[in-house]
Amino acid sequence: MRNAIQIAAALCIVLMVGRLEAQDAKSPAVGETISLFNGKDLSGWVWGAGGRNTRIEDVWSVVDGNLRCRGTPNGYIRTERDFTSFILKLQVRHLKPGNGGVLIRMVGPDMVWPKSIEAQGQSGALGDIWNIGRFPMKVDPQRTNDRHTRRMHPEIPEKPLGEWNDYEIIMNGSTLTIKVNGVVQNTASDVEIVAGKICLQSEGSEYEFRNIELTILPDRGTD
Repeated sequence: MRNAIQIAAALCIVLMVGRLEAQDAKSPAVGETISLFNGKDLSGWVWGAGGRNTRIEDVWSVVDGNLRCRGTPNGYIRTERDFTSFILKLQVRHLKPGNGGVLIRMVGPDMVWPKSIEAQGQSGALGDIWNIGRFPMKVDPQRTNDRHTRRMHPEIPEKPLGEWNDYEIIMNGSTLTIKVNGVVQNTASDVEIVAGKICLQSEGSEYEFRNIELTILPDRGTD
């Protein structure tokens, strides 16, 4: 009798653990806003590529609640989950002039640099687009040179070095909109609809992120 009770209790524990793991693995619902950075550690992020034998902790750290990138070696961290349509809001600042970026819909193998769309993170160029790996999309040809599409309003400056810029990346089906401090700075259409990672680049410069939040949008077809 005692053995039967112990077995039953053990089965209950297994079922409860399985249920909790399933809940943790469940994808966020449409309209739900989730935090991609908890302000404490690097949970939810993995080192994607860059630097042989490099650990994520060698490049990225949490300093005063901010996510800080050392800038070397070149590479990126990426989300563990894939996302298709979303509103990604974050704040970014450079303490001195330098490069960086946010990659969305990253697909394929890890490499420097993977197939994706880059929302430029370089100081003085927030809002530019870089097409990496011939990602299918349409941009304004008048502002585009090869893979690089300049922002719409270069006359509107970013915040001074050391101050936080609001970066909003709206990937809605096949339409991309990028806002910097509330101003639309770039758009793209006919973007390939595919689930992919979100990446933060390490590209030669120390810079920081905070308040990284993502709202799930419903999947849509082409425009």
